[in-house]
Order: sequence, then C-alpha cells, then structure tokens
Amino acid sequence: MLWPLLLAACSSIGDFGRLQDAVVTDDIHAWVGQEAAAHAGVPISPNNLTEDERTLRDLAFPLIEPPYDRVRWDAVVYEYGSKRQFRRDLWIADITAYYAHLQAAGIRTSTGRYARLIDDIRNDIERISPFFDLAHRVVDLDQRREESLRHFEDLSPADRGNAEARIGENSLTIVWVYHSLTQRCAGYRFALDHLVAAEPERMAADADVVLTHLQQLIAANQVVPEPRVAGLPRGPVFKD
Repeated sequence: MLWPLLLAACSSIGDFGRLQDAVVTDDIHAWVGQEAAAHAGVPISPNNLTEDERTLRDLAFPLIEPPYDRVRWDAVVYEYGSKRQFRRDLWIADITAYYAHLQAAGIRTSTGRYARLIDDIRNDIERISPFFDLAHRVVDLDQRREESLRHFEDLSPADRGNAEARIGENSLTIVWVYHSLTQRCAGYRFALDHLVAAEPERMAADADVVLTHLQQLIAANQVVPEPRVAGLPRGPVFKD
C-alpha cells in the first residue's frame, strides 16, 4: 500500500535533497538492478544483495534520476521505484528537458540559472568517484564469482542461473549509470549552449570548465564496455 509512503513523503526530504533516515530501508533501491534487467529482457535474481551490491544501487539512483527531480514532494515513491511512470521516464533521453526545467524553475536571474547549472554538474562530479570505485570492486568480485561457478559441480541449475542473473543485474546497473550520465551531459551542454545564446554571462566559462571535467570523468570510467549477461542479444542495451 502506497498511502503510508505518500503521507510520509510530505516531510521525507532531508538535507541535500536526500530522504530522511526514518523512511529509508536497506533495500530501498533494490529495484534499480531489477529494472535494469527487466528493461534488457534478462532474468532477475531472487538472491539477497551483498552490502556492495546494495550500496551500488544506492549510489546509482542519484546518477540515474534527472537532476531536477532531486527534491520532490513524492520523493519516497520515487526512491522506492514504486511509480511506474517514473520508471518509464528514466529511459527517455530528451536532451532539451534539463534546459526547459531550468527555465521553469522560478530562478529570477541569468546568473542564478548559471549557478544552478554549475551546482548540478558539480553534484554529479562528487557522486561519480564513489560509484565507479565501488563498481570496479563489484565487477572484480563478479569475475571471481563467474570463475568459481565453473568449479561448483553440486550447484543446481536454478542456483547457477540465479548467480548469473545477479552478475547481469550488477553489470546492467553500471551500464545504466554510464548511459544516464552520457545523456545528462548532453542535456547540460544543450542548456549551456542555449544560455550562452540567450543570456550571455561571464559564468558561462565556469560552467564550461566543470562540464568538461564531468565529461572527462565519465569517459575515464567505462567500467563495463559490454554487459556480461548470458543470452543477452548483441546491440544497444539501453535504447534512447
């Protein structure tokens, strides 16, 4: 039932736009890996999440959700992935959306709009290293798990399949974040270009510097070039 969540959401936002501890559970973002697998059309594992896998999903969510959705009255529903329309929206790549929200955000000055753009980019820069540092560790452990599966003769087909499905979920979660960040940078660039054309300010140079830095960080962190998922057809995993 979502009513308790909706009622709690009215006062659920804490500092920095994140949920207050009282409404957070360990597996609040478990749906992220499940949604990544479902979207790719591959199995979902019923196995419990490890601490690293759980944290990977926690760190992934802010890099997947649009930056303009970080402070919402219905944040609990969004954090739990309980809103189907929200899940569908996450896969829609519209590079004009960020600029449209920036213009409609009630910011009265041009410098304020540049400042919001710079802050959003910097927030993503701060989130990238913790996520990809953990992603490297998860990928390494999954590679060891794959090797171990070759030697476990007493595993049932179901157990083996569940382990392989979890490896797939982890891999697809990482790819989803990379894909999301790439699209987000395109949105930031669209917004910056249009701000420069419509409302030129000296702050445009600062915005260009931080955006270039974000793009370099993303390019340096392609942890999973191709998801390692048994039976996954070749071609794009996440279509625009």
